[in-house]
Amino acid sequence: TLTDKFNQYHRDNPQVYELFKRFTFMAIKRGHNRLSAWMIANRIRWETSIETFSVDEYKISNDYIALYARMFMRDHPKYDGFFKTKEMKRA
Repeated sequence: TLTDKFNQYHRDNPQVYELFKRFTFMAIKRGHNRLSAWMIANRIRWETSIETFSVDEYKISNDYIALYARMFMRDHPKYDGFFKTKEMKRA
């Protein structure tokens, strides 16, 4: 399932969620009350493929972006609703 694939990706690449949290908290500190999870994912892509010139360029499936947003809001309930999410069609 999508959830199983995401969980495996997350176990194999925990640094992606660390970057997701880092960039989300940066946006919060700058005064954002809501933001697109896609913006955060694309920032991760930018940072790992352009800025850092890392061999660890993260290939984040678009299917995982909403799952990262949900994980962030679950782990940080104070920011529940920061990312707009829709009902999952498949999991």
